[in-house]
Amino acid sequence: MPRVPIWLFLLMALLLAGLQYRLWLGEGSLAQVNHLKQQIAAQVGENERLLERNRVLEAEVRELKSGLEIVEERARQELGMVKEGETLYQLTGDE
Repeated sequence: MPRVPIWLFLLMALLLAGLQYRLWLGEGSLAQVNHLKQQIAAQVGENERLLERNRVLEAEVRELKSGLEIVEERARQELGMVKEGETLYQLTGDE
């Protein structure tokens, strides 16, 4: 069996070390890939939450455009408004 020159062995060891460095620490490393996967998962969750919020807002806009009953209801609830001729009775929990 022929002997492998020491320089060839050192070259192969150096090449292996360089590839290991790139795999574990360099650009495109496993740690970086895992971090990017986590960021993608978080962004997908945020996108789903925002899409649901947009659906709710779109439904609310359609309701507001379709009739004045919704506008009146919101004015009563959020602004405390009453119609002309109505009397508002406000009850408090204090005795």
